[in-house]
Amino acid sequence: MKVLKFGGTSVGTAKAMTNLVKIVEGLSEPAVVVVSALGGVTDKLIDTANRASVADESYRSNISELRQRHADMIEAMVEPSKQDGVQQFATEMLNQLNDICRGLSLVGELTERSLSMIVAFGERISSCIVANAIKGARHIDSLETTRTERRFGKNVADVGLTAELMKKAFGNIEAGKPIVMGGFISRDKDTNQITNLGRGGSDYTAALAAAATNADVLEIWTDVDGFMTADPRMIPEAKVLGELSFVESMELCSFGAKVIYPPTIYPVFKRGIPIRILNTFNPEADGTFISDHSSTQQQECVHGLSSLKDCVLIKVRGESIAGDTDSNARIFNTLGKRGISVLLVNKRSPAATVAFAVKGSDGKMALEELQKEYAPELASGAISSVEMQPDVEVVAVVGENIGNNFGIRSRIFNTLEENGVRLLASAFGTSLTTVSFVTTVGEANRAIALLHKELIETSD
Repeated sequence: MKVLKFGGTSVGTAKAMTNLVKIVEGLSEPAVVVVSALGGVTDKLIDTANRASVADESYRSNISELRQRHADMIEAMVEPSKQDGVQQFATEMLNQLNDICRGLSLVGELTERSLSMIVAFGERISSCIVANAIKGARHIDSLETTRTERRFGKNVADVGLTAELMKKAFGNIEAGKPIVMGGFISRDKDTNQITNLGRGGSDYTAALAAAATNADVLEIWTDVDGFMTADPRMIPEAKVLGELSFVESMELCSFGAKVIYPPTIYPVFKRGIPIRILNTFNPEADGTFISDHSSTQQQECVHGLSSLKDCVLIKVRGESIAGDTDSNARIFNTLGKRGISVLLVNKRSPAATVAFAVKGSDGKMALEELQKEYAPELASGAISSVEMQPDVEVVAVVGENIGNNFGIRSRIFNTLEENGVRLLASAFGTSLTTVSFVTTVGEANRAIALLHKELIETSD
């Protein structure tokens, strides 16, 4: 039993979808297939919603383009005897889209609820097309199987309820009769309103399906050969990583590697289900195998580098911070209540300072929440300031147990110092799999190039 997820590029053209069909029809075991919207459709739907909400009549031409795009795909991929039924379904979906957009143009407001309804049409239609393109496949509506709940102002999957609903809907999965479902889309467990798992959430849907069925493997089919030692657009010498541990892959994703959606890893990691990253356009490639233990796990070496560009550095300064072992916990608790994740906490801060990095989109809220939390101390002078430094970049160096390896840590920081890369903060991940640091804007790419050459290319 396996779960396969195909992203937007893998269903973006008739040629790509033909590859998908060949891959799935060539399976000898039971399978669940999770698909994204056709490539570019989610962005088109968002654009359509935005135009409609300001009474821009060009939203109508967007809908016409979507009708034609899906009609062409149905004609290319679905056998003639099934085309009318699939086309009718797509037409009904896009008629609903048109009705919603007409309403938006009248009220002049785009709510989160309306946008969630609109973007869901992409996966609802694509999954129907794919299910009818694959011989013997059965289509399941993800809106009936995936449930979310509201936490910290965000939609978060209710893993337990989703597993129950998926098991019930899937029933007995037979070889040669794969189940096809859309990723990304869901419903709120309390209100039943359409929600979603966030951009990239189709990976997460697939992971939830793999956990619910206790699959042997989760395959993520995309348009790259797997995880690489660095972004190949930035580092031409980057190479595919054949194996990674779960922790390594989580760290690379958390710090900017866009191979898979970061939350994807936890449901399968918890159950020990391996992940394989494969290329729809190069299916013969080995890809990257992610499991509890990589073959290189006992070797303390650097496997990859990644970065986040739009970040901020926040500093809490004051004498009451010095020697306060609870200061970090207080900061984390304050930010956690608002769903803000801390990327790193500086290990080189002066005794009376706690410095940490968060994503730029969380910066303003993080600053305001901490200023509220420390208002009494700010008033008394026990805390001198809570301030934010914008426009910084975070780089992560990832490899098994490198945080414990003094030699590797020395090579990292010596290389950066010798080449004039100024560090604003640095940290070692609690898993000891990551050494991360903060640089000024524009320096991350140079730092990665230097470290890739020093730690990976010279180690080959």
